Amino acid sequence: MTASTFPFSEAELKEWIAQSVAEVFRERADELIAQKLAAFVTENERRARELALMERVVRVEEELKALREVQTAHFQVTEKRFEALQREITARFAATDKRFEAVDKRFEAMDKRFEAMDKRFTTLQWTMGLGFSLLVAWMSLLKFWP
Repeated sequence: MTASTFPFSEAELKEWIAQSVAEVFRERADELIAQKLAAFVTENERRARELALMERVVRVEEELKALREVQTAHFQVTEKRFEALQREITARFAATDKRFEAVDKRFEAMDKRFEAMDKRFTTLQWTMGLGFSLLVAWMSLLKFWP
């Protein structure tokens, strides 16, 4: 085929080829750019979700730390209250022990009084018994001696 069989000149043909190649390149470049942009957006969305999750995790960890500090403070206050209650209970038991010791002393004093009273009654009983015996003996002697 010779140059005369083509209806276009060589310059027109080159221009037409250049336009066709440019159009193909544009279409292919648009597709590649669209794919790369889609991949970039997808990757950035994934990273954004990861960052959001990381931020949430950090916030949750901070809240847990704050909660732990609050609980520690609460446990310390509760422990102080229990210690105060323990001291109060110990003091009350000591006071109760003193009261029981005082009651024991009173009972000991009462026991001594009862023992003293028992001795007096025993002495009185013996005295009365001897007195009646002497009286009976004296009356018996008087009856036999006129």
